[in-house]
Amino acid sequence: MEISEAHARELEKQAVRKKELKAQVGADLAGVDSILFEAGCGHGHWLTSYGETHPEQVCVGIDLISWRIRKCLDKCTKRGLDNVHFYKAELLEYLEVLPESIRFDRTVLLFPDPWPKAKHHRRRMVQTAFLDELAKRTDMGNTFCFRSDDRPYFEWTIEHLEAHPNWEIDASAVWPHETETYFQELMDEYFSVVAKRV
Repeated sequence: MEISEAHARELEKQAVRKKELKAQVGADLAGVDSILFEAGCGHGHWLTSYGETHPEQVCVGIDLISWRIRKCLDKCTKRGLDNVHFYKAELLEYLEVLPESIRFDRTVLLFPDPWPKAKHHRRRMVQTAFLDELAKRTDMGNTFCFRSDDRPYFEWTIEHLEAHPNWEIDASAVWPHETETYFQELMDEYFSVVAKRV
């Protein structure tokens, strides 16, 4: 089947972007065995604060919005953090270029878009396929931490975790790091869950 010229150009741009991302990730994470991964890092408040208080941990955050990533990188520069890395990338694209040897000590998902309309639920980040991909990268006992101000999305996440064979909710777990973030400051309340890889 033939593809349009516009589609061919988009595929070419995507290939170049992935090649550049792979080279950058490979350079930044050379010799790294494991990371704390934040999917959808926003303005980078949480991850830079975590990285500053845990200098022994290599931290990676991704987001789709360029100006957010620029703000994140500015925070790293101002704080002199060499253990925190940010990339403009979509989730599956990033997982594709990340070296297979790198494991996730912890994955954090803070205030993702809840996509409240039923017809948009397929766009929510927490899906069975997402939990599958995290499980492949996560060793037994390591964790996935989720926080949302949207109760229906929180309940959706609980349901998906309870139904997944590789994740078990740890009701006794303490949230790994507390700091005010741009999005959290906007919330009247929020709900958190920590699940461990089993």
